Parts: sequence; structure tokens; C-alpha cells
Amino acid sequence: MRIKNSLTGYCFALGVTPLFANGAANTAPNTGEMLLVENVIVYGYRTDLLGTSIAAAEGIIGSAEIAARPVSRTGEILEFVPGMVVTQHSGSGKANQYFLRGFNLDHGTDFATSVDAMPINMRSHGHGQGYTDLNFIIPELIQDIQYRKGPYYAEVGDFSGAGAAQFSLKNSLDKSEVNLTAGDFDYQRLYTATQLDLDSGRLLLGVEAQRYAGPWTDIDEDVHKTNLLVRYSSPIAGGEFSLTAMGYRNRWNAADQIPQRAVEQDIIDSLGSLDTDVGGDSSRYSISTQWANPNWSMSAYLVDSELNLFSNFTYFLDDPINGDEFEQVDNRQLLGGEIARNWQADVAGKSATQKIGLQIRHDEIDEVGLYKTRARNRLSSTRVDAIDETSLAFFAQSDIQLTEKLRTHLGVRHDYLQVDVRSDLAQNSGDASDGITNVKAGVSYSVNDKLETYFNLGQGFHSNDARGATIVIDPLSGELSEPVDLLSRSQGAEVGAKLFDNNRYSISTSLWYLALDSELLFVGDAGNTEASRASERSGIEIASYFWFAEGWSIDSELAWTRSRFTDNQLIEGKYVDGSLPFVASAGIGYAPAQTGFHGALRYRHFAARVLDSFAQQEAEATSVMNLGLGYRWAKWSVGLDILNLFDSTDHDIDYFYPSRLSGGEADEGVEDLHFHPVEPRSLRVRLQASF
Repeated sequence: MRIKNSLTGYCFALGVTPLFANGAANTAPNTGEMLLVENVIVYGYRTDLLGTSIAAAEGIIGSAEIAARPVSRTGEILEFVPGMVVTQHSGSGKANQYFLRGFNLDHGTDFATSVDAMPINMRSHGHGQGYTDLNFIIPELIQDIQYRKGPYYAEVGDFSGAGAAQFSLKNSLDKSEVNLTAGDFDYQRLYTATQLDLDSGRLLLGVEAQRYAGPWTDIDEDVHKTNLLVRYSSPIAGGEFSLTAMGYRNRWNAADQIPQRAVEQDIIDSLGSLDTDVGGDSSRYSISTQWANPNWSMSAYLVDSELNLFSNFTYFLDDPINGDEFEQVDNRQLLGGEIARNWQADVAGKSATQKIGLQIRHDEIDEVGLYKTRARNRLSSTRVDAIDETSLAFFAQSDIQLTEKLRTHLGVRHDYLQVDVRSDLAQNSGDASDGITNVKAGVSYSVNDKLETYFNLGQGFHSNDARGATIVIDPLSGELSEPVDLLSRSQGAEVGAKLFDNNRYSISTSLWYLALDSELLFVGDAGNTEASRASERSGIEIASYFWFAEGWSIDSELAWTRSRFTDNQLIEGKYVDGSLPFVASAGIGYAPAQTGFHGALRYRHFAARVLDSFAQQEAEATSVMNLGLGYRWAKWSVGLDILNLFDSTDHDIDYFYPSRLSGGEADEGVEDLHFHPVEPRSLRVRLQASF
């Protein structure tokens, strides 16, 4: 299927979705009530999920929590997921680095994200499988985030072994608003949003523009980021309909990770750069639609995404003359959708909620390429491909109320993936396909009206890069290369509990286990494949939130993880490099009313971690504290965020690998710690007007 030849038909499909829904709505009573969702202040942590959750490690983050927490970059909103760490090893416009449950998720593999049922993870991406760039989201327009950890949910498929997060956007605003923020290192941000009330519904408009130079010694990040959102919502055919257009564009220069020895030898300081030409530009434009009533839900989306990314991690190791700078290109369109049916039905005389659904996605990748460059000028191509990738999935889930206190959850999901690769090296062209069936099962027991316990078993999976499934020749060495499996399975188990009192606390704890099969992986930075060994991960998570009189609240999120390779330990080592053994987040907040003083103090810590499979190299722990203060009037508010309050010089991320500096070092390079520092303390002042 060629997307460019089907745009007209697809846009027609977006337009007729509510008309088709009109027929579907006949299966449910039409009460005639206004179903349009009002914009309310959502405190997700205070949402009672007892009796509805499938597992302990799921929850909701509301717009109120998002607004109250000081963050330095958009991607950090995923740190609301307990145990998640979000870092950056390059420029502001690139997808963040994510860590959860013993995984270095790189830029998204094994954690699925979506916005209003529109997927964010990119398959067979130029920079990495599952690439997850959240920069196109305007944080103020998020209604809530629903997170689910573990492979226990039938409606969530690819990339969801460690979990998933689903972003829901606002349908409306109480008032129009304008927010101006300025801060250290030439940080500037404008956000404005308004709502138009129409006869048939509401039209929400939002704009974000950001500029940033950064604290770096040798480069100006020169970030130019722009976001636009237009969203129409209306009650149609007894359900709620929305049509959303989003546009994002960004360009930046990057401060990549640097070798420790370059700092120790005074070649650069800790905020310096060895290659000042790296950076990139990115864009994402989308149109999506949703419709839902109590019995049916439908969604469809169309996305155009582009990325040009320049990096240099090894400097002069591979090419002592021109250097090792390279460009990764990804230019694609993706479209897809979902239709699902919900209903109540008895199973063996027991009340049950049933859900079935069908999902389809097609990625048409016009160019996914890897080029050798110098000063952002192309010298040669390592590998250039065009890919068509199509998936079809069916899922079914049944939640059965066995007794007043006991519920069971049964789910099954089948995914089929087909790829067609057209490579610049003919031997690496071809097609491949694969299918996988995963089952899920769980039990929930309500001890009393404040405590519920859970036990879950489940299978999940992630897809692999299509280029790896058809590879025959390594484009770098010219040697034969073994193709990868398109789909790789994970298996998990979890036991946990939730303790909840709407007026006082919400506490959840879980003991979990996750195993991954051995597999071959396609390496986007090299254009070839490498083996990944089978591994096991297990851990304990405790998330606690407490509310007190006069608007005070405190919270803590703690996660301990053990990660090990399970085969060939003596020869290749047993430790999963980069896995975080301990993560802690804690905070105290004060927000007594809609007007007056408010504040939040946040602490974030991730422990020392091994950087190689024999635990011979270790990165030190990282701790950062952020402070947010503000005052609200009826129509105005002012605020001050102090990021990295105590000016920590810890590292945002660390790697250990060989690189070669220009002049004097051996041809094979020097194995060294490479790091990206936490950005120095910065102050940001904001002024907001509502009208």
C-alpha cells in the first residue's frame, strides 16, 4: 500500500468516522445527554482504581500533578511513572533516554507510548527501534496519563514488555491562557491556548514556541521549537467525537556525551564538546480522530515524521582523517486505527465485562539512512533503505466477577507483522513476516473497601527493525550477516497490592519478574546486527502518596531492580550493563487553594550502576533536586522554577566504550567513561494570564 496514493481516501475515512459511529451507536441506548467532557482539574493520584485495576503497577497522572511539578524538558513528564528515569545524552531536540524496570529502554524500545490512541514509538527508525520523541506534546494540554507496567494488558501490543503510557489530551479549557517563561542560558518559552465555543462543539487552539542556548562551553544549542495543536470535540451519535491536528518542528545543535580523559587532560571542560557540528532537525505533523460511547470506540490517525540527526560518539576511531561523524535519516508516513467493542455478559452465571478489538498500522518509510559526514556534509552512505511495514492485531479481554471480592482477568492478543525492504545493496532487499500470540491472566482480590491485592501472568513482545530481518551482507565489513527475528517475546509475572483512601493516601507495591528471550538486534548506529543474550529482571516497587490538611502533600516512589543475563555468564559476564539497580523520587507539595501561594520540592536519584557485563566499570549515582514556587490570583499567576537546586555536577548518563581523540592515541582507541553532565543550576521565571 502506498500512502501518497491513499491520502484522499484516508482523509475521507477520518471525516466519515462519526457517520459510521452513528450506525454503531444504535447498539446502545441514546440518552441524549451532553457527553462532552468538561475541563476539570484532575488529580490522578487521588483517583480510586480499586475494583477496576488489573494490576498494582498501574495508575493515572492528572493535569494538576503535571502542572505542579517543575521539569526541565518535555520528556520528563514520563518520570511521573513510578520508577521511570528520563535522561538526555545529546541535544534538546532528540528523543530522551528512558530507564525502567532494569531496562535501558534507549529511546523507547519495550515501553509503548501513545497520544489519544495514536502511537509514538517508531518502528525501524533511523536512530533506533521504538524511537519515542515526546517533544511534539504541549504539557499544559495533557488531560491525564494512564500508565500500565508489565505485559498484562491485551489492548497494548508492540514495545510494551516493560509497560505503556497513554496520553489523553484536553477537550476544553476553563479560560484562555498565555504563559511567558524566561530563564538562564537564554531559555525562552511562549505558550498560549484558547477555546472557541461553536454551535456543534468546541474548538481548542494551542501554540508553544521555545528557544534555548544551553549552558555549554563550546556550542549554542540554538533550539528553535514550535508546536501547534487544533482540536475539535463534540457529542455525536450518543458518543464523544474529537478531531485533532498537531504540528511540531524543531532544530538544534547538540552537546553529545564526552570522554572523561578529555576533561582530565584539560582538552575541554565538563560542559565542552569535541565535535561542535552535531545536532539535527525534526518535524512531526498528524491528524487523528476518536469516537467512543459506552459500547464502541474507534480511532484513526495519519502522521508525517522526519528526522535528520548528526552524531559523533567515537571522534576519530574509524576515520582518523574525516572523523566519525554520521547522519541518521528517517522520513516516513504512518497511518492506522483501532475499533473496539465493550459489553456486559454473564460467563457461567458470573457477571463479566468483555472487550474485543482490531488494530492496524502501516509505516511507509521513504528513506531510512545512515551516512558518513563531516561538518554535516555527506561523504558516503553506509546504508540507505525504503521500507513498507504493516501490522494487524486482534485482542480480546474478559474481566469476570467471580464473587463479591474476587475478579479474574483473561486476555489474548495476536499480532501479525509484514515488512518489505528495498535497500541500496540489493542483497539486503527482501520481505519478511511473522506472527505472535500472547496470553494474559490475572486475579484481583478485594480485602476490604481500602485494600486490593493482585496476581498477574503475561506475555508481551517487541518488534525488531525490518532491515535486520532481510539483511544478508554487513554493509560495513562486507561479510555475511545473520537476519533477526521480526518479533521477540517477553514473559512476566507480578504480585502486588493497592491501599487507598481518597482523603488521606494512595499506596501501591509490587514484586515483579520479567524474562526476555535471546535475540539478534539491528544496530541503527552501525547498519548491522548484533546478538543480545537472554536475560531476567526482577524487582520491588513502592509508590506512596499522602494528603494532609491545608493543602500539603508528600510522596515517594522507590524501585529496586536486579538484572542478569542468563546464558554464557562465565565468558561474556552476567550483568546487564546500564541497568539501574535503585531509583528514588520524592517530593513535598503545597497547594491550599486555586489562588494564593503554592510550591513543590522534588528529589530524584538513581544509584550507581555497572557499565559492562563483568561489573568492572561503574557509573556513580546521580541526584538532583528541583524547586517550584508560585502565586496565583484570579486571572494572573507568577512562578519561579529552580532546576538542579544544589547545582549538582553528577552525570545525566554514562557509557563505557573505546574512542579516539585526534592525534597521539592508538589506532584501536582508548576505552573510557563517556558522560553527559546534568545541566547546571538554572532559574526560570514565568508569568501567566488567564482570561
